[in-house]
This record gives sequence, structure tokens and C-alpha cells, in this order.
Amino acid sequence: MNINEKTRKALLRFQQNEITESLLYTQLAAIEKDPSNKEVLLQIANDEKGHYTILKKYTGQEISPNKLRVTKYYWLARILGITFAIKLMEGSEESAKNDYASYDKYPDLQQIARDEDEHEQRLIALINEERLEYMGSVVLGLNDALVEFTGALAGFTLALSDSKLIALTGSITGIAAALSMASSEYLSTKSENGNENGKHPVKASIYTGIAYIFTVVALVAPFIFISNVLMALGLMLIIALSIIALFNYYYSIARSESFRKRFTEMAVLSFSVAALSFLIGYALKEFTGIDV
Repeated sequence: MNINEKTRKALLRFQQNEITESLLYTQLAAIEKDPSNKEVLLQIANDEKGHYTILKKYTGQEISPNKLRVTKYYWLARILGITFAIKLMEGSEESAKNDYASYDKYPDLQQIARDEDEHEQRLIALINEERLEYMGSVVLGLNDALVEFTGALAGFTLALSDSKLIALTGSITGIAAALSMASSEYLSTKSENGNENGKHPVKASIYTGIAYIFTVVALVAPFIFISNVLMALGLMLIIALSIIALFNYYYSIARSESFRKRFTEMAVLSFSVAALSFLIGYALKEFTGIDV
């Protein structure tokens, strides 16, 4: 078709995006065990290949997929889940999709724009991923550990004033709390609507316990390796903030929620409890006169 060079370059870029995503969805379908998820991924791959074919009519040129981009999102999907990788990829291409709509003289491109904005998102929403089903259990474990444990370690810092003793006391407290939270999640999940919510109580408790233990290990580590308790406390708070940021980034992408709102809420809550516990530890130490 007769198109100018500027339009042709833009369509070639769109064309490469479409064939890249088609290849990626095909690869994800090949490793997906759930039959319904596999069907959804193959359907998206087929749609993307169709878009590529439409664009080829305008450019008159075959183009290779971006193999580096395919590899990047393939491993993100393997490590962090299919939903996260797909939504991250789709989000990064939002401007390109919007550009389709600007070509109002090309009905085929208008149809691609509608597909990208509506059809794919509905298909992605159909993907049933276990790690997202149990996200509530992970949130419970992380939230409780970050709020409770940053507070406990901050309180221990002034009450005990010995990094190794703080690490030992914190580890015992953290492991006990993790087992308690896992048990509570098991009972809670089992009793919710006679387990009609589809979550398995044992799996829910494992997700909660693992999230809690992971947080405990990360927060106790500074007190094991740093003898200065105030420096260890400072590093612990930095680690806590990093965990909050990383988890909420993942959650905001996977669940299409606001990162800023969730991050701010969890960070303010955790650090407020830590500050209050620090003051309580100092007050108790002064009041009792105990100096460990």
C-alpha cells in the first residue's frame, strides 16, 4: 500500500511489537500446565499474529521479533508469574497501542486498537494463577511481619542494647509469630464459607508462614552482622522499606492497583509502630533500671 516513510516506520515498530508478543504468548502457553490458561494464552498469541499480518499488508515487509524482549518477559513470567509479566508488558506498550487510534484513515488499525484496549484485557483477566489466588495470604504474612516485627526489633534495640541478643530474641519471637500466623490463617481459611472460596487451608497457611519467615530473616540479618545496634536498626528499617516497595510494586502490577497508595499506607503504619515501640523500649529501660 502507498504510505509515507514516517507512517511506514511507525507501522514497522508496531509490527515488531505484535510478532514479539505473539512469540512470547506461544512460549508461555508451552510451559503452562493449566488447560484453560493455555487456551487463553494461545488465543492471545493468535490475535497478535493476526495483527502482525494486517500490519504486513501496509509495510510489505517481514520483520523478526525482539528476542531479547521475549527472553526478558519469559523469565519474569517464570519467576514472578504469568499475570505480572503480561500486565507489565502490556503497560509498557500502552503508548504504542494508543498510537493505533491516531491512524483514523486505516480501518484495520482502528480494529487493532479496539482489540488491544478491550479484548486482550478480558482474556488476561481469565487467567487463573495460584499465586494470585493466595495473594491475600501473602499480604497477611508480610503486613503482620512488617508492622509487628519492625516494632518488636525497634523495642528490643533500646531495651537490650546488644545486637546478638536482639537477633536471638527477635528470631525466636519471629519464628513463633510465623507459626502462630500460619495456624491462624489455616483456621480462618477453613472456616470461611465452608472453604467455598476455593483456597486450600494448608496452602494458605504455608503462603502466610513463608512470607512471615522471609520477612523475619531479612529484618534480623542486620543485627547478626552489625554490632552497633543503632546502625543495625537503621539498616533494618531500610530493608523493611525495600520489602514494602518491592512487594507493593509487584502487587500493584498484578492486581492493577495504585502503588503509591498501598506503599504509603504500609510504610507509614510500619514505621509508626517501630517509632512507638522504640520509645516504649527506652521508657521501660529507664523505668525498670534494667541494663542488659
